[in-house]
Amino acid sequence: MLGMSQFRKLKRKWRRKADPVDWRSLRNLAPISRTFGLDRGIPVDRYYIEKFLAENAHYIRGSALEIAESTYSHKFGQGVSCFGVLHTRPGKQVTIVGDLTNPAALPTDEIDCFICTQTFNFIYDFKAAIRGAFQLLRPGGVLLATLGGISQISRYDMDRWGDYWRFTALSAEKIFSEAFGTGQVKVTAYGNVLAATAFLQGISADELTHSELDHSDDDYQLLITVVAQKPLH
Repeated sequence: MLGMSQFRKLKRKWRRKADPVDWRSLRNLAPISRTFGLDRGIPVDRYYIEKFLAENAHYIRGSALEIAESTYSHKFGQGVSCFGVLHTRPGKQVTIVGDLTNPAALPTDEIDCFICTQTFNFIYDFKAAIRGAFQLLRPGGVLLATLGGISQISRYDMDRWGDYWRFTALSAEKIFSEAFGTGQVKVTAYGNVLAATAFLQGISADELTHSELDHSDDDYQLLITVVAQKPLH
């Protein structure tokens, strides 16, 4: 009997076969999918997020923290001793109830690795949130953050708490260095014109090849990634 995750994968595969993309005819006023391609497979930005985390898995150790759930800590962690979850409301997995923009509600110098994916775009005072992430980390601790670059609006987030910002590698370098210090931040951009077109249309990563996805064109920054380390002193 198929498990739920296997069933969902098959369902997305059947949908792609039943409704294949005609790449020669994208002259439409409606996208292929309004859910980032989730109904067709893995969204393009999520492909890049997981690639980034896999490449930096050696940082995911000790006391690890995520927003809302601990999926990536479990999937990519190496020697994680504590799987923490930060949320503004109490919940089954939540270990820290707090808001990144409110330092009084956050612990200090407690986390070895904070995985914060696709979050700062949806926080109006994102600079305060970055300072909150800095506060959470132990000296030497690492923030692994991802930021949306080229992207459609996330309607789910917009209708609940807001979808405010899009970033570039340059803006990310400047704003994270303000909190973590010069030389403490490494920024990388993922994407190209084909990947950006697919993402805006809601065409999934499963409908592109790895070579197409992995080609990098700095003028089409779909996802920005940040490795920021808190100084030891």
